[in-house]
Amino acid sequence: MATSSNKYTPKQIAKYKRQKCIGLLEKTIRNVSKMFRDETTTKEQLRKRFFWLKQKIDALGHVALDSEYNKAMKQYIEQLALTLESMANIDAIRKSNISAINRIQKIKNATSYKKEKHKNTLINE
Repeated sequence: MATSSNKYTPKQIAKYKRQKCIGLLEKTIRNVSKMFRDETTTKEQLRKRFFWLKQKIDALGHVALDSEYNKAMKQYIEQLALTLESMANIDAIRKSNISAINRIQKIKNATSYKKEKHKNTLINE
């Protein structure tokens, strides 16, 4: 009787990786957002925390992201990595990136708003 060393299907593994990636993307955005809002955060603290979280995301490999919100988070994190490697002034990074994080949050809120709007129209009918 042959036993399989891998008891999960490729579809299950892809789903797990996608969920793990989305969780890490959201965690990274939350951490970076808090650090940008805290005026006492230094560039080194930001770089250390950001690249530690980005390393975890990169360790998952290629993950297919479907929603606009998830794609926006992934794209923002890639862009921020380049910015943190090149720019020296934390205040310039802070100003430009707080608005970018707000745009990402608007995408998330817009999708939940649409769902609520549809729920309300069904109740009213």
